[in-house]
Amino acid sequence: MSATEASTTGTPTTDTSPSEAVPSAVHFGAEDLPFVDIGDGSKLKVIQVDTAYELWIVENIFQADYVVQRHRHTGPVYAYTTSGAWKYQEYEYVNRAGSFLFEPTGSTHTLECIEDDTHVWFQMYGQNLNLDADGNVESVFDGPGTLEGYYLLCEAEGRPRPNVLVS
Repeated sequence: MSATEASTTGTPTTDTSPSEAVPSAVHFGAEDLPFVDIGDGSKLKVIQVDTAYELWIVENIFQADYVVQRHRHTGPVYAYTTSGAWKYQEYEYVNRAGSFLFEPTGSTHTLECIEDDTHVWFQMYGQNLNLDADGNVESVFDGPGTLEGYYLLCEAEGRPRPNVLVS
């Protein structure tokens, strides 16, 4: 396989030459990693976790009225919506298909989905500090913990362990 070709299995491949090994692109097809149910018919797919960068990339499918607990980010977040609509309860704007959202470190909000089958891709750095009504940290979500939860949900659904990109 040449360096310009990507794996179709989500497995990193390399193109080796006599002098050095050059890493190749990693490709995941739409069906290579499964979505798992996270409640109320909403779903999660973990795509990548890089512990050195505290990076975690996930894709969600949310159903209307699904709410993510109020939380504060310890790193920046990039979100891209491909279908449906969602918002933060604290703001007026609505994220719809084609919307891009940047959340700076320290941003605090409560995600609420307002349409069924809302697809959102999140690239997050750091942790989500989940807050109680008084603003106290109640729990912490991060890439490694989310990955472990994803593996457990896959197992509970009778799925094999997915080949998430982990470094």
